[in-house]
Amino acid sequence: MKIKIGIMGSAGEAASPKIAEAANTLGKAIAARDLILLTGATTGLVHLVGKAARDAGAFHIGISPAEDEHEHIETFELPTDACDAIVYTGFGLKGRNVVLVRSCDVVLFIAGSIGSLNEFTIAYDEGKVIGCLTGTGGVADEAKQIVTRLQKQTNARIVSDEDPVRLIEACLAGAP
Repeated sequence: MKIKIGIMGSAGEAASPKIAEAANTLGKAIAARDLILLTGATTGLVHLVGKAARDAGAFHIGISPAEDEHEHIETFELPTDACDAIVYTGFGLKGRNVVLVRSCDVVLFIAGSIGSLNEFTIAYDEGKVIGCLTGTGGVADEAKQIVTRLQKQTNARIVSDEDPVRLIEACLAGAP
């Protein structure tokens, strides 16, 4: 069975060239390892990773908050070009996050703000292998501090690295 890796992170803000390159490298590394990629079928860094992975041969499944393609495009203003298949949940953003995270074996964060924090807390509670691409900001850089300050016992394993390839390798080493 192929490992399913989810990419969570910043959907709204423009990426610096350095972070955009990290997203591109991350996508290519996912494809090189023949992993199934899951994302929120969204914009920003997540879209960059998804597009790079798909262009390099990975199978990319998007989990949409919308109930159908029309709502996905018109209401949520989300792209469809980086995904091989999109699952329309109709659950809105927070409901989609639960479906997305629970569907993954490994949950990886690149930057990320409040929406990504929601995904992080779900992954942590679910005891997932969590990867954080450090140096990208947001949740990816703050995850370990959040867990230290707001302690809760789970089976989650958090791996951090600033190199996308090393991060994936470390996460896969801990994957079920």
